[in-house]
Amino acid sequence: MDDRGGFYAVGLDGDKNPIDSKTSNMGHLLWSGIVPPERAGTVVRQLMADDMFSGWGIRTLSWDERLYNALGYHLGTVWPHDNSLAALGMARYGYRAEANRVSLALLEAAEQFGHRLPEAMSGFPRERLLFAIPYPTACSPQAWAAGTPLALVRAMLNLNPVDGRLVLDPDIPHEIGRIAAERVRAFGRCWEVEAVGQTGHVRLAEC
Repeated sequence: MDDRGGFYAVGLDGDKNPIDSKTSNMGHLLWSGIVPPERAGTVVRQLMADDMFSGWGIRTLSWDERLYNALGYHLGTVWPHDNSLAALGMARYGYRAEANRVSLALLEAAEQFGHRLPEAMSGFPRERLLFAIPYPTACSPQAWAAGTPLALVRAMLNLNPVDGRLVLDPDIPHEIGRIAAERVRAFGRCWEVEAVGQTGHVRLAEC
């Protein structure tokens, strides 16, 4: 949608016309790797713009859209699992600072919910409120949300399977400090992972 800044349409209608709503789904495209590298920066900028990024996470729908509703399930709420896919996608294309900003926002929100992220949160701007507001009927625990912190850790570590081994390219925010994990199972073996800042290691370990 070049006329609206270059983001991807969310779909096509019954007549094959582009649906130009600006949604968080474009973050899924980064996660999938389908976005050409020369377009990735545009997508990241759209996701991190004020109309999309609430301060607690990326909204499902931009506040510039007519149907935007900060408490609408698909219409402006922040979904933790949705954001984790976007963070992984940003890390994939090298936008580590933006991925870390999303990750830290969600982890800070989690502190307000007993370290258990809800299914969805409101899309109200963070600067207007002192706390994150959950979607009124959000499930907690909820499987997608429960998997979010693990995906955020992977984004910060940029941990990937490559040719039968795990490869690490960390960028750990100073707010996090150190990340370490033992007995990470991959390729039928166990691995030890540790990282601080932009340095780290992956080693084979006893299961």
